[in-house]
Amino acid sequence: MSREREEAGAGGRLDAVATAAAVRDGACDARSVTEQAIARIEKLDPGLNAVIHTRFEAALAEVAAGLPDGPLHGVPMLVKDLGTEVEGLPATGGSRLFHEVTARRDSELVARYRRAGAVVLGTTNTPELGLNASTEPALHGPTRNPHDGAYSAGGSSGGSAAAVAAGMVPVAHASDGGGSIRIPAAACGLFGLKPSRGRVSPAPRPTTLSGLVSGHHAVTTTVRDSALLLDVAAGPLPGDAYAAPEPAAPFAELARRDPGRLRIGLLTALPDGPEVHPDCARAARSAALLCERLGHDVVETTARYRPDDVGRTSGVLMGADLVAQIDARLDRLGRPLADDDIEPFTRVLYDAYRALPAADVSRALRRAQEIGWAVGAAFDEVDVLLSPTLARPTPPLGTLDTADPESIYRHASVYAAFTSVHNVTGMPAMSVPFGHDSRGLPLGVQFAARLGGEGTLLALAAQLERSAPWETARQATS
Repeated sequence: MSREREEAGAGGRLDAVATAAAVRDGACDARSVTEQAIARIEKLDPGLNAVIHTRFEAALAEVAAGLPDGPLHGVPMLVKDLGTEVEGLPATGGSRLFHEVTARRDSELVARYRRAGAVVLGTTNTPELGLNASTEPALHGPTRNPHDGAYSAGGSSGGSAAAVAAGMVPVAHASDGGGSIRIPAAACGLFGLKPSRGRVSPAPRPTTLSGLVSGHHAVTTTVRDSALLLDVAAGPLPGDAYAAPEPAAPFAELARRDPGRLRIGLLTALPDGPEVHPDCARAARSAALLCERLGHDVVETTARYRPDDVGRTSGVLMGADLVAQIDARLDRLGRPLADDDIEPFTRVLYDAYRALPAADVSRALRRAQEIGWAVGAAFDEVDVLLSPTLARPTPPLGTLDTADPESIYRHASVYAAFTSVHNVTGMPAMSVPFGHDSRGLPLGVQFAARLGGEGTLLALAAQLERSAPWETARQATS
């Protein structure tokens, strides 16, 4: 048996790196791996509602025709149904307004996955247009947490997180505009890295405003899978509006390096922010103690931002893009917006931002830069910022109810209080699984670094993974 297979996920569960190695070594073939993943989806998804559209026959045909001999050769995966399209599959964004849209081509990111040899099996559930920290769209229904089906899988990449945590596939694409990779990763006990602004091209979707705060990557069970997928995905296309600094080496190599002795700033409270639940604060402090035992220097620090300021700024940038997206769809349909096209919360946002003066968008762009400078100054004193991923533990399904806009306003900002700032600044941040709350559900802790600092985060995460291995949902429920 190869070293890669021996090092694969706990309990014999193969991660993407080990799966590709097993196919290359001849221990298994791509067709059997694909068939097994399909069987797991068919068995597990009815209880979770993570996968909304499939292309099983097309995937098997691609395997039979021969896959590219890349680093993901034979690895089955899923793609989030938001902002990244798979040719021939519906591209709904979780919205009834878009339910008849079918992708005519692969997004550049999906094309890169395919060129690396991945087998795309389908798309995963997302809240309407990514506007919720829980995946409960009216179009497709709620996605359930594999650890406890009464609870949320997080959002907006909840479908991807539930599918990976349940063991349907080893990895899945995800995206993050305010915490949408890190929130579901924390909820489902996965590793979730939001890369630096401009690390992954959004082509062919022009997203200059929303792209300032949102980005694409993945949810995984292992750090090395995340690093490998980032190597596959990273790199601008000529003409992209912005691009991240070039890494010093491939991310897979950076993840294997010793992170050295890092200065880590611990943050467990926010000025004028929500009260942090004791379980969440405890996880961050426990992670800080582990970091100290590993030789890092940890100091208490204070936040250089206010969550409400970040929320307003991000809201304008995302809201302006939301209006443009909905209006473009209505123009193609040749009709006005109907009452049942979008959910009540989305309608509130659409109506509010539709009347937004252009000067307010300019002010939001200026404020985003100011927040970036303020938070960026922290990295003169520390290498990494450590905090809880979520201010409160994973909520029950129905807590974040888009049919009740007041409920969303009351609760949603709590779940992005620690995450959204790193979207506004463009800096990389990751959620690392770290223990459980009093109900037995996973908790995550967040680490953030300066722009372009994914290598530092990956090396630290790999060190933590070795020192305090995390449990997957598949193990927890078996």
